Amino acid sequence: MSQNLAEYNRQINKKINTEQIEQIVKAIISGKYSWACVLLLRYSGHNPIEYIPYRTYIRLLKNNCLLAGSQQNQTAKKDMEVFNIKSNWIHF
Repeated sequence: MSQNLAEYNRQINKKINTEQIEQIVKAIISGKYSWACVLLLRYSGHNPIEYIPYRTYIRLLKNNCLLAGSQQNQTAKKDMEVFNIKSNWIHF
């Protein structure tokens, strides 16, 4: 119980910085609303896979991270290392 409260407090105190807001706005301007939602969830401290189906999430990552330009690709790979892609829906 106390672990859940600590995690909740951590998520509340997480602030989205200016660069992250710019990425979200850029996605919205480009018409990539689903990707903007993924970014918003990530940057606010939530795991997008808890809110988006696994296959959809992977497709969004491929379309927006892996197929981007080489400079964006390097940044995206760095970002992907940070994000936790554990699924609560798939259990082996």
